Amino acid sequence: MRTQRWVVLLLFTCVLSICGAFSQAQQKSESPKAIKPVSHVSTSDDSSRLPVRRVVLYKNGVGYFEHSARVHGNQDLAIDFTTAQLNDVLKSLTVVDLGDGRISGVRYNSIAPLDERLKTLRLPFGEQVARTDFLTAMRGSRVEVRSKGETASGCLLSVEQEERTTDSGTTYHVTDFSIMTDSGEMRNFELGPAVSLRLAERDLSQEVGHYLDLVGSSHARDLRRMSISATGSRGRDIFVSYISEVPVWKSTYRIILPEKAGEKPLLQGWAIVDNTIGEDWKDVQLSLIVGAPQSFIQDISQPLYARRRIIPLPESAMLTPQTHEATIHEATIKEEEAPPVVQTEVVNGVVGGVGSGSGAGVGSGGGMGGGVFRPGTTNQPSASPRPYEQMGMASKSFDRLEQYSNLQKAPYAKPQVPGAQAQDLGDYFEYNLKQSITIGKNQSALVPILNSRIEVEKVTLWSAIGGQRPLRALWIKNASGLTLDSGTFNIIDSGTFAGEGLIETVHPDERRLLSYAADTAVRVTAESEFKDQPVSHVRIAKGVIFITREQRNKMKYTVRNADTAARQVVIEHPVREGWKLVESNKPEETSASHYRFRIAVEPSKTGELTVEEFHPEQTTSQLTDLTDNQVEVLSVENRMTPALQQAFRQVLDQKNVVAKLQSEIASRQQELNGINRDQARIRENMKALKGSVEEKALLQRYTKQLDSQEDRLSALNKEIADLQQKQAQEQQKLDDLVQQIALDESF
Repeated sequence: MRTQRWVVLLLFTCVLSICGAFSQAQQKSESPKAIKPVSHVSTSDDSSRLPVRRVVLYKNGVGYFEHSARVHGNQDLAIDFTTAQLNDVLKSLTVVDLGDGRISGVRYNSIAPLDERLKTLRLPFGEQVARTDFLTAMRGSRVEVRSKGETASGCLLSVEQEERTTDSGTTYHVTDFSIMTDSGEMRNFELGPAVSLRLAERDLSQEVGHYLDLVGSSHARDLRRMSISATGSRGRDIFVSYISEVPVWKSTYRIILPEKAGEKPLLQGWAIVDNTIGEDWKDVQLSLIVGAPQSFIQDISQPLYARRRIIPLPESAMLTPQTHEATIHEATIKEEEAPPVVQTEVVNGVVGGVGSGSGAGVGSGGGMGGGVFRPGTTNQPSASPRPYEQMGMASKSFDRLEQYSNLQKAPYAKPQVPGAQAQDLGDYFEYNLKQSITIGKNQSALVPILNSRIEVEKVTLWSAIGGQRPLRALWIKNASGLTLDSGTFNIIDSGTFAGEGLIETVHPDERRLLSYAADTAVRVTAESEFKDQPVSHVRIAKGVIFITREQRNKMKYTVRNADTAARQVVIEHPVREGWKLVESNKPEETSASHYRFRIAVEPSKTGELTVEEFHPEQTTSQLTDLTDNQVEVLSVENRMTPALQQAFRQVLDQKNVVAKLQSEIASRQQELNGINRDQARIRENMKALKGSVEEKALLQRYTKQLDSQEDRLSALNKEIADLQQKQAQEQQKLDDLVQQIALDESF
């Protein structure tokens, strides 16, 4: 019995040992591989990788990335970017130490533009160098030349291009160069395949090699490594976020029509996601947002050089002695007006003014150099507050950051059902994938975002605009509860491909027509009938008459179904500005540019649909401008009511009174003008009689006639004045009359 107990105890001990070993191995495998705790400040060689935890992709080609990791003590974390990504990162980077530590610095390797780096060379070379330019830059240097088995050494003297002509008249260019040998002999060579030239100066050869290295480095892999230094004592979490340029994610859908009656069609939604940031996405939380927040590109990762003006030296440096005027009054500078003395101190290699108030930094530290410094303190930074305390915000503003404590404890512990959780974000809409995904760098993936039953009706669609061919279409109702992003779709019907098309954004419970194939069994023709209608409405108000007429248009659609199955045909009738449907025509739905009418057509039958519209056309005129012709037109169209007839008669009668007075005034004015012309003629005759025999007799006659005309002129002026006064009174009566008339007659 005792032996059996020992055996059982031994077996139990072995099992515990195996379980313990397995548990340690599992914990080791589940611990973050990219983070290695250290107790000292790490160098760039042992920097730890900062893994991606969350990715949010937008429709405008930008992505929002979140990294998080557990650190211990002082540690450097590294993220690799390209130059294009680094520009976005620098203007959006957020680094927060979620524990008691701080972010002491963020560094990245700076690369000056190639043209600036080439300026450091002695050789005046650009990125593109021709052979002639190279030789011209080498003038005065020692070279060795080999040509046709002979060797010559000396200093390069000149480089020239010559134009030569062949026997056939063809022109070509050659490059000739000359060297001055040590013996003082000038030798000429033509640069060609049989001639080689070697630089004999070691320093110059090294300079050319340096130039080639710089040009070659511009074609190397574009890699910019950012190092984030976290300083602290205990274990804590580091949070990093930024935006970066990424490919636009695309939506694509599958609509599977059921083969059995009673089943609802299945809608599958997929998102095409591309990982081009140069880093693997391993078990990341992915969100896809339908929206395009404002974003822009600015090249701030490249060093910026200010272009300074070149001031020429003076031609003569010799100075001429001169005298200066003596001082008359001397200004006294008060102590309080003296220029301030600026004290500076060097903090981690950065010179700044003491007492500036705060440091500009990233993360929980007060500055990029590590902390906020005050006057009179040592070089050790004071204890820095939490990031949200520095910004005057409550800690609940970082609720998103607090989620990472749970993320580190169990980052994707529970398996979830594939799909996406959707929610509105103001002007945007988000697909939040329920399950974490893994996409390697420079790889793409088809991510499921939707799998739901929807309501679908199969119809034939025909639009009157353009007279296009009838199309097979689905009239869907989005019963998925999610907003469908714009993208492509294809239809699976009867177990095979039936067609594909494009879909715009569809909100929950919204109906949408999706066409996917041509319907060759349906033909549609349209006939139009247009006519003007009589006056339908007359309104008089404040001296203005409004007359409304109607234009009528009747469109007759004839639909022929040559198939052996019935068709539900949807006719799209255009919506025209100012035109309205008659009450008897009610469309099934209306879009921004179409009325949609439904007509059922039996197999091998013809159906008809009539759409009637009216266009009210209103004319406006002053009631005082009313004419007998307008009244006659209304009478002919049988649109003259007793009230209108009475009102029009009053206006016309009063207008006749005013017109009669105006006629009398015009008649007297005409007579007055005739007398004035006759008097002018008489006066001219009187001037011509001077010195003649008949002067006396004719003057008496003309004078008597002028006296008679003057009496008539006085009478005419008085009559005209009286008539004008009476006309004004009658015109005022007409104006008051039309203002008092108010009628509204419909027919």
